[in-house]
Amino acid sequence: MGFKLAGPVLEGELVRLEPLERRHVPDLAVAAEEDRATYAFTWVPRADEVEEYVDTQLARAATGRLAPYAQISAATGRAVGATSYWEPRCWLADDRLDAVEIGFTWLAASAQGTGVNAEAKLLLLGNAFEKWGVSRVDLKTDARNERSRAAIESVGARFEGVLRNWSRSSAPGEQGRLRDSAIFSITAEEWPERRARLEERVAGFRARP
Repeated sequence: MGFKLAGPVLEGELVRLEPLERRHVPDLAVAAEEDRATYAFTWVPRADEVEEYVDTQLARAATGRLAPYAQISAATGRAVGATSYWEPRCWLADDRLDAVEIGFTWLAASAQGTGVNAEAKLLLLGNAFEKWGVSRVDLKTDARNERSRAAIESVGARFEGVLRNWSRSSAPGEQGRLRDSAIFSITAEEWPERRARLEERVAGFRARP
């Protein structure tokens, strides 16, 4: 594969997306130990697992198939979660990126519902469509994860269906089992309208005192 993922720093008013580094470990260890009630279907490392988690993501990044980010709260300057581009697909030419997925996303409980996720998606989608020129962006989640599905739909992604036994389950007690994955996407043709809607939504969060 000619195209290797390497995500740039992406700057918003609520969140700054920085390429993941080991210096983010202390903040992420704190973020991961906030209220974990929303992580029922999402694997989020415990504090003592964050260093290994970061090293694993960096090893994946070295292959060119993953571009991991730390999500930095603009209000505090601290890392409050992680996200990534991954699964690059080059269908028309080896050096042209045609599609990519946004995944490996998690946020500390205190950052949820603050607009950080919405603005992060705006930044990631904008870079993928407007800088890389992709034709589609995918987002997937455990088919049972209603909270995650609602969050994905809220950024304008279209539900395409459920892929059965598609990937490893991250639900507690389901080690070694496969999950059904709900898949969503946004295409290049849809992006201008989705961007306008998402910008309006993010503006509402930015206007909050």
